Amino acid sequence: MPAEPRTHRTVPRGYVYADHIPYATPDSLSDLRGPTSGVVTVGPHIDTSMNPVYEVGDPDRLWNLYTRVVRSGFAPDHVKLLDRQVLLRLWPSLNLPVRCRKTWEQKFPELAARSRAARVA
Repeated sequence: MPAEPRTHRTVPRGYVYADHIPYATPDSLSDLRGPTSGVVTVGPHIDTSMNPVYEVGDPDRLWNLYTRVVRSGFAPDHVKLLDRQVLLRLWPSLNLPVRCRKTWEQKFPELAARSRAARVA
């Protein structure tokens, strides 16, 4: 008896995965009171490496942490891991997908202002 052909779901033509990634934001930037020194360990939804540990005092690791948390974190992660002042300082340089940056900047105009100021400078 021949096997039933399996039906496979296909991706619609023109579908771009990046257009459908949900990006979370905190309720307010004032809620961001994450650490400004020490070591931070993040969950696998933020960093899947074998050693998801970040030294906040190292500028490169701090930049990497903030990029990852903004891109992949949920609101509780943002509140726990991000500091408002540090985020404002790093914002223009973070490596973020266009939709992610747009989502955050639409909710928080002060981030958009930081991006504009960096483009002008």
